[in-house]
Amino acid sequence: MVHSLEHSKFNRKAIKVREAQNLIASHIHPIEIESVDLQESHGRTLAQTIRAPHPYPAFRRSMMDGYAICSTDTIQCSSELPVWLEVIDDIPCGTVSNKMIAPGTTARIMTGAQVPEGADAVIMFEKVELREKNGITWAGLSTHIEQGSSITPIGLELQAEEEILKQGDTIEAGEISVLATFGIHRVEVYRRPRVAIFSTGSELLKIDEPLQPGKIRNSNTYMIASQVLEAGGEPVILDAIMDDLSLAQSKVEEALMEYDMVVTSGGVSVGDYDIMGDLVRTDCVTMLYNKVSMRPGSVSTAAIKDGKCLFALSGNPGACFVGFELFVRPSIRMMMLDPNPYLPEWTATLGADYDKINSFTRFVRAKIQVREGVVFATPTGVDESGVMITIKDSDCFIIVPPAQEGLKAGVKVTIIVLKTEHKG
Repeated sequence: MVHSLEHSKFNRKAIKVREAQNLIASHIHPIEIESVDLQESHGRTLAQTIRAPHPYPAFRRSMMDGYAICSTDTIQCSSELPVWLEVIDDIPCGTVSNKMIAPGTTARIMTGAQVPEGADAVIMFEKVELREKNGITWAGLSTHIEQGSSITPIGLELQAEEEILKQGDTIEAGEISVLATFGIHRVEVYRRPRVAIFSTGSELLKIDEPLQPGKIRNSNTYMIASQVLEAGGEPVILDAIMDDLSLAQSKVEEALMEYDMVVTSGGVSVGDYDIMGDLVRTDCVTMLYNKVSMRPGSVSTAAIKDGKCLFALSGNPGACFVGFELFVRPSIRMMMLDPNPYLPEWTATLGADYDKINSFTRFVRAKIQVREGVVFATPTGVDESGVMITIKDSDCFIIVPPAQEGLKAGVKVTIIVLKTEHKG
């Protein structure tokens, strides 16, 4: 058995990125649904389609501080021939007038207040001249006002039963505003997938340990945890596993029983101590693939056990980061039935020469800039799989297909967008 594992380590069959993604997708199952209070729903994925229970606005609303009038009163008026209307009410926001606006009358009204019956227009304060006579206030108008002026009609934004939000939408500030407006104080959302994370390797130190010769701190675990949060999952950091196959097997099996997904970092290359590469070829899991035609991260590996995914990512930070975004992130999103689980792809202009020749498709860390309306993507610098520092400087991957020569600045390239907020 040991000989078989050793032999197969060096005879991995690489599959394309899309093929790997499709393999994973065929094994993803939706997560359960739970009900949460609106104030707890930010960042959650909606599990129901929501329709407006009533039109919005639900009443005719004044768009400004002014006077509610009958527009027909102003047909003939001008600066030379003003019309004078009796002020019969004062309507603050939140109050409904019980008086009808008939021709020859008006009511003072505040922004957002319900327009009284009979009125079909609002004129702003600044265009009205006020006079007092015998205890009656009169409003003088000297300009023609069109019917419907400065009134927000019923249902301008949404009609009753119109779709507000779709199943799979991510709830953020705008969505919360809409839900609160309609009095929807509890929402059905998908439970956050609980993702167990651990790294492998006897060279790893805890992040609070002092640096030691030949050792590195376990940074990948915390990077992955952050990526899980961004994807909408709930990360659970477990202790790092030393280079021991039987220990790794027991730890992975325990984690797959307790959590919805397991992501490991390290131990997937072809060295003597790369235990995750060995583990996925044992009987404890069903391997989906153990090599992808990509750089960095060609050793990215995936397996299934009892309907749950195990992702074994490279221990190199750059490769680990790319592998997560291409394979783990969309899997988390698919568990919550996100209709667009994969990161968006744009067309951009290459901002600098890229000279590296590739036998596999390369995902180059890059920075997006918008110059005079044109989207540029510029490599952030050294993008080897072991390079960590450029991860923080990247908001996209440039997809560089296999080629015998590099790319020149100015050519069109496809990019995968990691972040959607960019500075020009």
